[in-house]
Amino acid sequence: MFGNGSEAREARRRRRAERREWRREHRRPGPPGPYVLLPWLLLGLGAFSNLFQGESPNPWVGGIGLFAFNSLYISLVFRGFHKESRESRVTYVMLAALTAITLGLAAGYGGSWLLFFPLLSLACGTILRKKWLAVGLLVLAVTACLISVWRDDSTSTPWTLAYGTFISGAVTAALLTLSETVMELRSTRQELARSAVERERLRFSRDLHDLLGHTISVIVVKSEAARRLAPRDMDQALQQVADIESVGRQALTEIREAVTGYREGSLATELDRARSALIAAGIEPTVRRSGPPLPPQAEALLGWVAREAVTNVLRHSTATTCAFVIDGTPDRVRLTVTDDGRTTAAAPTPGIGGTGLKGLTERLAAAGGSLEAGPGPGPGGGFVVTAELPTDEPGGDDGDGGTATTPPPAPGA
Repeated sequence: MFGNGSEAREARRRRRAERREWRREHRRPGPPGPYVLLPWLLLGLGAFSNLFQGESPNPWVGGIGLFAFNSLYISLVFRGFHKESRESRVTYVMLAALTAITLGLAAGYGGSWLLFFPLLSLACGTILRKKWLAVGLLVLAVTACLISVWRDDSTSTPWTLAYGTFISGAVTAALLTLSETVMELRSTRQELARSAVERERLRFSRDLHDLLGHTISVIVVKSEAARRLAPRDMDQALQQVADIESVGRQALTEIREAVTGYREGSLATELDRARSALIAAGIEPTVRRSGPPLPPQAEALLGWVAREAVTNVLRHSTATTCAFVIDGTPDRVRLTVTDDGRTTAAAPTPGIGGTGLKGLTERLAAAGGSLEAGPGPGPGGGFVVTAELPTDEPGGDDGDGGTATTPPPAPGA
């Protein structure tokens, strides 16, 4: 019992230590808070000392003005760190009131009371932005200089007071604007990270859909073929079963590669698999290919198109023939998959429709290509899937440059 309690306490200590370490690693400097501007109120100690020692006339007026100035300054500083409060009408009314009090106290008392101009400038730096800030600070600096010259009893020279008034608000506004920009950049970076994760999840789900949808369709077709052949030709049935095993093993390999993100498609490989699956389903495949060799990216994308097109033929049509035509040029390549069957599902249209075709449309669009899918021309035109892609890498000719026809292998070959 004591051992279990000790282990639990140790586990809690480890968790607390891990949380502290995580906070230490992820701690980032944030924007300054309103409290950093409160110590500047000490500039008003000279005015308070004059009141306390009875050196200022009308001490009650000065005391009320000092209390009102401090109260408005603190309120404005705290409101300046919240965008909604900073841009409200009440905030601007309070700033106008603070300006009036500062002008009254500075003009009426002079001396140490002129130091309220830099404090007013700090408040302006937390509230005003852009051109209003520049205009406000210039007006305050000139006003402070003129009143200082008029009173001729300032604790500092008029030019120093004007400079201090201007620079106080300018530096405050610059620091707050920079802090707000940093926070917006952090928020944007987090949003971009979330978008990247969502895109990767979408890509992975499309990969799994294309992989598993096609593989399961092939397994179902070959299982049906094995069931039909078993009473008549056991050797052919066993060959279909062996194909099922091969397809399953290949699917496991592809899923592992897709999980690690290294899967590279191949149009030639997909066409070979398409022949085998279509023949097992009693559909006659033909392949015609012309043009130069394709770059790896185009090969991979067209391989996905061929895979998805064959999956749809096996699932949703009653076709007896299926033709693959690849026309390539040094600039673009087109893959057209046509069957003569009547589809049993709603015909997808470009950009919408089933998950597979929609995902392929997005993939090809990202690579500068396009995908179209729909019924063929005329009655009994079957279904046509057409994919076009730019070829990034020039390839060589494949010999005579003519159209090669690849006949399907004979059943059981």
